Amino acid sequence: MVDRRFRQADGEGVETVLNGGRLVCDPSGVVFAPEHGLLIVSDLHLEKGAAFARRGMMLPPYDTQATLALLEAAVARHRPAHVVALGDSFHDRHGAALMPTASRERLGAVMAGRRWTWISGNHDPEPPAGLGGETAEEIVVGPWTLRHEPSPFARAGEIAGHLHPVARVSGRGRSVRGACFASDGSRMVMPSFGVTTGGLNVLDRAFQGLFAPDRAKAYVIGVARIYPIPFHALSV
Repeated sequence: MVDRRFRQADGEGVETVLNGGRLVCDPSGVVFAPEHGLLIVSDLHLEKGAAFARRGMMLPPYDTQATLALLEAAVARHRPAHVVALGDSFHDRHGAALMPTASRERLGAVMAGRRWTWISGNHDPEPPAGLGGETAEEIVVGPWTLRHEPSPFARAGEIAGHLHPVARVSGRGRSVRGACFASDGSRMVMPSFGVTTGGLNVLDRAFQGLFAPDRAKAYVIGVARIYPIPFHALSV
């Protein structure tokens, strides 16, 4: 899975318009707004392996380093002036404080020289200890409102995370499932960036009512490129 993520990150992005503003959906799983120098990333879930270990459940211990390597590459690719992390940046409220020094320094190097905003998530409601940056429940940049959980009501320009959208495409006797950006041109739900996080099918009832059915698309991340596919053409 991690090898696939790194191969995907070298693919081509796709431009889209959200609430009148231009965005680039990057195959690494970030969104970049060129006119604003803004990079948006969601659900890093750093230190997930360590959080599970504290509960006596073992996961491969590479998650933080692999996620940071992908984040480094995305930041180097776009050179943003401002990065917004849309919540659940750490898998629990202790993750930042207990992060190993090497990982903390690596993240600090990515943050250096640019504005950095942590959006509070359900996993990490407090500011990350000792990491700097600013913390907010939501912020407005240009035509977009950036927050962790999608609003239950229609909200033009909202970009959120939390739901970890994935899409399944079936055809010719086979089925392919991949992480995706979900959008109808008015609002967007971003894929989870962390390398050990799961996903929720965009046809699940948790997504019902978030998008206009006739305009809803899943921008599915493939190995070489991103494929915009209408919701009605997807499979459960």
